[in-house]
Amino acid sequence: MSYLSLTEADREEMLAAIGVASIEELFRDIPAAVRFAGALDVPRALSEAELTRHMEQLAAKNVLDDVSFLGAGIYDHYVPAVVDAVLQRGEFLTAYTPYQPELSQGVLQAIFEYQTAICELTGMDVSNASGYDGTTVAADVCFVAKAATGRTKIVITEATNPQVRQVVKTFARGFGLQIVEVPHTNGTTDPALVREAAQDAAAVIFQHPNFFGCLEPAPELAAVANEAGALPVAHVDLVSLGVLEAPGNYGCALAIGEGQSAGNAMSYGGPHYGFLAAKEPYMRKLPGRIVGETVDTAGKRGYVLTLQTREQHIRREKATSNITTNQTLLALAGLVHLSLLGPQGLRETAETCMALSAYAKDRLQAKGLELLFPEQATFKEFAVRVGRNGREVARAARTQGVNPGYPLVRDYPELDDAILVAVTERRTVEEIDRLAEVLAP
Repeated sequence: MSYLSLTEADREEMLAAIGVASIEELFRDIPAAVRFAGALDVPRALSEAELTRHMEQLAAKNVLDDVSFLGAGIYDHYVPAVVDAVLQRGEFLTAYTPYQPELSQGVLQAIFEYQTAICELTGMDVSNASGYDGTTVAADVCFVAKAATGRTKIVITEATNPQVRQVVKTFARGFGLQIVEVPHTNGTTDPALVREAAQDAAAVIFQHPNFFGCLEPAPELAAVANEAGALPVAHVDLVSLGVLEAPGNYGCALAIGEGQSAGNAMSYGGPHYGFLAAKEPYMRKLPGRIVGETVDTAGKRGYVLTLQTREQHIRREKATSNITTNQTLLALAGLVHLSLLGPQGLRETAETCMALSAYAKDRLQAKGLELLFPEQATFKEFAVRVGRNGREVARAARTQGVNPGYPLVRDYPELDDAILVAVTERRTVEEIDRLAEVLAP
């Protein structure tokens, strides 16, 4: 079976159209010394039946844990069937960037509704039409802060997701930014240390709940950032906002995060969507796209892309982001899920996570394990000491069908005996009891 529709006749027609007689003549300007003249070392072509068999053999090598407590930024939350049912509608599944509003009202309205949901959850005034993920929006917010304050120092807490911190550091080189990390103190961030670091800073970025699952003193962190003239930025979990205060209500200028926990399956780490919302003074600094509501010449309600500067598309050196697209379909999944849950359903989901997490703490401690930060309040994740190298413990547990969590030694070498355990509403009491038995010394 031919997988490519290109024929020899097609090639000859294209070559004739550009005025050359052969492929060799097409590449004549490339020096022979740098051309590859040998045969590619690739397997022979397969028939459709052979290829299907090969893919099945590869898929059979995947090992799926019976139960997983792995989190660290991507979480096993339940995704209702209605989410996929809506996403698979052709007008959503195949839609591209809605540049022509007269033809894209359904998609534009969906994005507008998504922005509204994000603003309601975060307590912000405006949201963009989503970003790529929870790491790239963190990089984007650094540029927003630089543009808004004229400063080039970014403060970020050590208890923020290591992947987020790494991406911020990577982007900082191109943005001309100085990154200052504030260490955690027993699992959370000391506002006094942030106050000192925030002098002359453009922004202070902190995660709440943080990477260890602990609740940060978020209002105090926002307050010391504001005192220093730096923009407080909270990196938050959408599900946690069912029970925790919205960042906009305790003084943050911007709120960002990974939206996967609402409406998106884990998908081996992606793709997902990032959200970025801000108070009104920073509206014109936001990267990506924003959908606004308006009226047409007949006075009927309509939706359009708005506040889009030309720099975003053609003068890249002045753009607010070097990524100008969004994750509309995945953000729509988040909207469908949040709309289905409603405020009460989101609260109940968050409370279930908290209750099961508290039960898991009790069961693990009853088996003789110690919490890494026992005095800290947590949401759905917590760190536990396992008595020996966390990687080894996780590897042994997986042979028993349980992925116990994320070994913190991967990012914090001093915590080589600790595992980060995530407990969502999908975990059962029986599964938690099994985790306790597997991790018991």
